[in-house]
Amino acid sequence: MAAAKSNDLSASLEDYLEAIFNIAGQSKIARSKDIAKTLGVSKSSVTGALRVLKDKGLANHEPYGYVTLTQAGQAAAAEVARKHSILKSFFVNVLGIQADVAQEAACKVEHALGPAIITQLLHFSEFMAQSGKNGYDVANEFKRFCEKHIPAKQQRSEPTCGKPANGTDANETVING
Repeated sequence: MAAAKSNDLSASLEDYLEAIFNIAGQSKIARSKDIAKTLGVSKSSVTGALRVLKDKGLANHEPYGYVTLTQAGQAAAAEVARKHSILKSFFVNVLGIQADVAQEAACKVEHALGPAIITQLLHFSEFMAQSGKNGYDVANEFKRFCEKHIPAKQQRSEPTCGKPANGTDANETVING
């Protein structure tokens, strides 16, 4: 059976792969109960997802046994984890978002952005880091701009989908006088 590519998977299955990858990376083994705890789902949900991942050739699992990723599963999970890491780093280091908010946002966004966008975000993050080494710290300038123009409470809150944190419509222009 041919293994599925990461982009053939639902966001939920990508989350399962990433959880298995991260758990096994920390403790060398992954168990259903650890996956359930990590994702905040029931053990029966984990069992169902593992069945699908096994059918797709991405995971190995026997009832009451450990969970391992196949070579294809390892590759797909590593790609999901890579995207997550790039996004979180961009949110924290470039946009100045708090780490916990950036973590949650990266979890949501990692499934929606394709490789071209992820690559450009990585390049932009590297550019921003390099600019500081060349004497002009663009990231720090952006942080100062935000501190000056956005109230502190708003900087800490996460905007709702489609609406900026200030409650205006996403297409509405806000002019501070």
